[in-house]
Amino acid sequence: MLYGPMLHPQLLGALGRAGHGGRVLIGDGNYPSMNGVNPSAERIYLNLAPGLLTVSQILDVVKETIPVEEVCIMVPADDAVGVERPETIPAHDEYRETMNGVPFTEIKRWEFYEVAKRPDVTVFIQSADQRLYANVMLTLGVRTT
Repeated sequence: MLYGPMLHPQLLGALGRAGHGGRVLIGDGNYPSMNGVNPSAERIYLNLAPGLLTVSQILDVVKETIPVEEVCIMVPADDAVGVERPETIPAHDEYRETMNGVPFTEIKRWEFYEVAKRPDVTVFIQSADQRLYANVMLTLGVRTT
């Protein structure tokens, strides 16, 4: 029996294989899972219904399972207008609050997609989060204990 909060066997295995410096992308419900991620990344689909599960819910469990040394968040592109350029991104505030002490890097939308296609992105988790720019990419750190 497992002690940690995560019970999902496929996700546990994928995270265990990721290794130091590997990246885990938790995509919102709008994220292009087929062409916006490294083709070799293991894909875990946790998008049961709109809003179930959210990136925040997944992040709460993942952060208790792996050491995180950096958090990358998607921000609007320079050419974004209207709904694609919100004044605030509540999901980002939530992530910053729950990831105390972990450095954050903001990556503009189109560059974020390119970073997500790199070979170091080894795990992709699709959520059903309906919030804009709720995507988060975690860089795995090292276990210290």
